[in-house]
Amino acid sequence: MRFSKTFTAVALAFGVTSAAQAADLKIGMVLPMSGPFAPYGEQILNGARLYLEQNQQKLGDRTVELIVKDDTGVAPAVSRRAAQELVNRDKVDILAGFGLTPSAFSVGPLATQAKVPMIVMNAATSSVTEKSPYIVRTSMALPQITAPIASWAAKNDIKKVYTLVADYGPGHDAEKQFVETFTEAGGEIVGQVRTPVGNPDFAPFLQRIKDSNPDAVFLFVPAGEQGVAFLKGYQERGLAAEGIKLISTGDLTDEDVLDAMGDAVGVMTSFHYAEAHDSELNKQYVQSYYKAYPGKRPNFMSVAGYDGMQLIDAVLKKNGGDTSGDAFIEAAKGLSWESPRGQVAIDPETRDIVQDIYIREVKEVDGKLQNVEFDRLPEFKDPVKAKN
Repeated sequence: MRFSKTFTAVALAFGVTSAAQAADLKIGMVLPMSGPFAPYGEQILNGARLYLEQNQQKLGDRTVELIVKDDTGVAPAVSRRAAQELVNRDKVDILAGFGLTPSAFSVGPLATQAKVPMIVMNAATSSVTEKSPYIVRTSMALPQITAPIASWAAKNDIKKVYTLVADYGPGHDAEKQFVETFTEAGGEIVGQVRTPVGNPDFAPFLQRIKDSNPDAVFLFVPAGEQGVAFLKGYQERGLAAEGIKLISTGDLTDEDVLDAMGDAVGVMTSFHYAEAHDSELNKQYVQSYYKAYPGKRPNFMSVAGYDGMQLIDAVLKKNGGDTSGDAFIEAAKGLSWESPRGQVAIDPETRDIVQDIYIREVKEVDGKLQNVEFDRLPEFKDPVKAKN
């Protein structure tokens, strides 16, 4: 099934357009809009559309046309074919979206060949930005959000940890970074397991973890249904009752699924965005999001979509509207702005995002589960790239 939808707004003045007005900015978004990862695409697109609605459908001084293609999730060939159509047939100026790492990996070489800017709004494997010199990322890198929870665990009487991660790029990144940071701080890894990306049965893994009696289990699985399933199994199989703590990157308690998680109070995570983040800009963002999308909670993917559009806007204002690959990327390097998540910047060396990472605990606030931030690592870079 193909999903293609176009959002347009055309500025007319007395029936005549100038050359600049006529040159709409075409942004082609490759996103999972169907299948198990459809919530990813929905949230990213919601954030992008919200920024456009707040800015009269313009970025720089150019009216925007969004063309959205469904890549269905973990389907690299579909992602690449969608991007090829956007570049060759639709003549887009910018590629954007990319909900999962295999999608970004498959399209990177095309961005290089076509010299088209590519804004990655979720895919989180550290090496994503190395797949093309035309990639800029507005989401996160997995090591960037993993190292802080490993450091926190080691400082808070967690001595032995069992790791469970999904068996694909981001999971491998999370596992490697957690093990490295935790063991360097004196912790011990008592077991490791990688689970299938698609619909794993967690029961045998949970029993194995329980039998090893660690102080905590570190978890990374794709945001969404898998986290809900794991947490329910963790409770039902008595790991919580045995005192085995659950620590994770913040995608586990993503606001999109937090209400469905049941007893998540006390889960500790590290992440770059929470709906409850205490800033005036975020309060405005949350209010605007609820107004635009009733019944949906804003999450980190929506903010990455929002910031992706904010990045494009800032680049075009900086370079006079030039979307050619080299000019766009040069203007993007070093840009900084205030995001609903806090202050962010684009690292001029890596084209990755630099941002504050927060340690959070799930608490009930005014009758709603929230990720409550209580510690902050300012201007935190991907530690993998920081070593290079």
